[in-house]
Amino acid sequence: MAHRYKVREIAQQCGLSEATVDRVLNDRPGVRENTRAEVQQAIADLDKQRAQLRLNGRRFLIDVIMHTPQRFSDAFRSAVEAELPAFAPALVRARFHLWEAGTTAQMVDELTRIRGTHGVILKAQDEPDVAEAIDRLVSSGVPVVTYATDVPTSMRCGYVGIDNHGAGLTAAYLVDQWLGATASDVLITVSRTVFRGEGEREMGFRSGLRPSGRAVVEVTDSDGIDATTERLVFDALRRHPSVRAVYSPGGGNTATLAAFDRLGRDCSVFIAHDLDADNRRLLRDGRISAVLHNDLRADARTAVRLILQHNGALPAEPAKPTPIQIVTPYNLP
Repeated sequence: MAHRYKVREIAQQCGLSEATVDRVLNDRPGVRENTRAEVQQAIADLDKQRAQLRLNGRRFLIDVIMHTPQRFSDAFRSAVEAELPAFAPALVRARFHLWEAGTTAQMVDELTRIRGTHGVILKAQDEPDVAEAIDRLVSSGVPVVTYATDVPTSMRCGYVGIDNHGAGLTAAYLVDQWLGATASDVLITVSRTVFRGEGEREMGFRSGLRPSGRAVVEVTDSDGIDATTERLVFDALRRHPSVRAVYSPGGGNTATLAAFDRLGRDCSVFIAHDLDADNRRLLRDGRISAVLHNDLRADARTAVRLILQHNGALPAEPAKPTPIQIVTPYNLP
């Protein structure tokens, strides 16, 4: 059977005879499983070494474009910057284009102006104009990886992030379990409906909470900005005195709790997303119940790897959904 490495090369790597390696590669009988495992590990090691040679001396420039609250963009920027040295011997640099509030036209303009890049990591609205801008980039040879929220109708080369629908179901389960027999409706805060990821979280949450009979009160279009969030939540709480729990897929949690405090209302259960600085503090202070978190550094590493793969610098590897971690004050990393 033809193989990408010579039998002699694999035998040298694993310290076995060429005859043994040949039997493994051709799936012949009489070979122990641990011997097969040694040969497969040798091939994997050779793949890594080949990848290192392809990376040696190469330079890559990646653009990170995000419409998101600063608390999240700061955390993701730190994750990207921490992971870039791991791609040595290649030199990978990143440019960041980050803003909290803006329009679809602003996002399209930013995507249109990108020049001299080897790839884009993108958190953007799921809008037709955005999809078309992504398609133009990809058609010009620039791979685009969507992050945290997808634009699935585009030609993007991959999505990195959690299963958002599953996250919403998880939040609904936690809220209903912790509320128990307490009569309470639930507030959900969505930063903007054009972000597919938050929409999927909301759909999962509504689906999971439906059997409980609890009403879901929605606050949206805050962009996750504190001042706007507090005003919208305050108005919603005044209109719905039965709300005693919150699911926040869109952020602005300090502002949401400030609105409860202004009305002298308790929040019995609060489920949030992402371990940014605000949520760490709120967890330590016992103001929120749990955070649905994913490892931002692992996300950054996967996104950069996808871009390097599409530039032919690394072997192809399928991207898998990021596991969801349930973080409480007692397992806060």
